[in-house]
Amino acid sequence: MKVHINDNVLVAAGKYRGKKGKVVRADAKNNKVVVEKINIRTRHIKKTRGQAGQKIQYEAPFDASNVVVLCPSCSKPTRVAYTILKTGRKQRICKKCGQSLDTAVERKSTKKR
Repeated sequence: MKVHINDNVLVAAGKYRGKKGKVVRADAKNNKVVVEKINIRTRHIKKTRGQAGQKIQYEAPFDASNVVVLCPSCSKPTRVAYTILKTGRKQRICKKCGQSLDTAVERKSTKKR
């Protein structure tokens, strides 16, 4: 999938066309993305003995084909190209300006101490 977490995207199709947002989650297996403050749904939770009923709002996933990546350097919606670095790593680049779309993302270590 060409859209990753923390990418700024523009919604290109559907009810929210023209809105911009940041990708919160990306599900490559189902080709879905969750963009913050877009595609807000409301779920009504029935009251129980211990707590009152409530309305919960959440961002629902939608298809990744409906978004276009925004280039961080030229700020334009762009298609994604790939290039292979000398280290053997694959890198996403902007088709319009040629700059890298990948940003350094800190990953949590899963080692047990």
